[in-house]
Amino acid sequence: ERAISGNFALKSLAGRIEVANAQIAEVRAGAQPTLDLGTGASFEKTTSQRFARQFSLGTQVSWDIDIWGRVDKAVQAQSAEFRATEADWRAGYLQIVSRVSITYFQILQLDEQIEHQQRALAKGNRILSIFETMRSHGLIPQTQVLRQRAENNRLTKELIELRRSRDVAQNALATLGGVPAGELRVEPGQLQGRVRIPAVPMGLPLDLLSRRPDVVAAELRVLSAHDLVGQAKLAQLPSISLTGRGGSASFSLGDLLRSFTFGLLPSINLPVLNPGIQARVKTSEAQAKVVADDYRRTVIAAYEEVENALVNLDAHRQQRDELQAQVDQLRAVAQQTEAQLAAGMVSQLEVFESERSLLAAELALLASHQEVLADVVTLYKALGGGWSATRVAHAGR
Repeated sequence: ERAISGNFALKSLAGRIEVANAQIAEVRAGAQPTLDLGTGASFEKTTSQRFARQFSLGTQVSWDIDIWGRVDKAVQAQSAEFRATEADWRAGYLQIVSRVSITYFQILQLDEQIEHQQRALAKGNRILSIFETMRSHGLIPQTQVLRQRAENNRLTKELIELRRSRDVAQNALATLGGVPAGELRVEPGQLQGRVRIPAVPMGLPLDLLSRRPDVVAAELRVLSAHDLVGQAKLAQLPSISLTGRGGSASFSLGDLLRSFTFGLLPSINLPVLNPGIQARVKTSEAQAKVVADDYRRTVIAAYEEVENALVNLDAHRQQRDELQAQVDQLRAVAQQTEAQLAAGMVSQLEVFESERSLLAAELALLASHQEVLADVVTLYKALGGGWSATRVAHAGR
């Protein structure tokens, strides 16, 4: 909600909607009569001549009669563009919502990674302490102590990198919300315990693509382009205009309204030879072809995005199941190793090694969980804002 109300990209798209709506009225005004009213005064003094003054009042009404519907075509084109800008805003909305969700999931994932990394570093320090004790008694060589120190240095470096990544992701989330970076603070949380993966129904109908705002916007711009072609062709037909003029002039301000003249000037304009009109028709036709190709490209890209999202979601879910099985098995190994340690059958180092293997598998499972969540969000955006369970159920029948 914060991002939707404060994101400047969305505000810019909303402003474009207002501009497009105002342009509809601007285009429609081309079919309305215009009225101009003017007044003036002239004061003149010439040497050896009397002081002369004259007052004038005049009006002019002009009306280009749209007998062929040229203005209507322009209004239809601009109305389609207005609806396309609304679809652009919807596309921007989905983009912002998706980026906010994925960024938030990344922050929670980094929180869990930081927690795991701190535990790994604590275990590394305990292992180093054991190695140093064993080295002091001559049980292991110095190289093994140095190797563990290097491992702890690596873990510390990775922990610093994780914290840096979290700060950067938090700044990105602040920017998405329309606030300066550094002013937003996200409390540490758990990704796996807090965010559950929603169920994606099978048999998603392809007509959901008709709700994709980028596809809708591209289709509307095709309609707008064809209306502009029609408008350009109608400009080749004769046009009729009416001009009425009326006014009065006198040397005295009091006599200004005593006399009034009026004239009506109808005219017919026949565009016999106007290279500009022909060029405009060809230009609008070429632009219509470009817009139509853009529409086809958008539709093809939409199908690819949906298919890729479904493929990635299915594959990452299978990978997550395998990782979950691996974690379960390693947890059982860790429990058995702890029991063997209590019985004196294994050393503490073997327990540490089994815990380290378990920690690596848990981090992989966490990353896989975040991937699946990102895939669901991507599919939500690719389908133009999710899916309706009712429509999916009907489509499967």
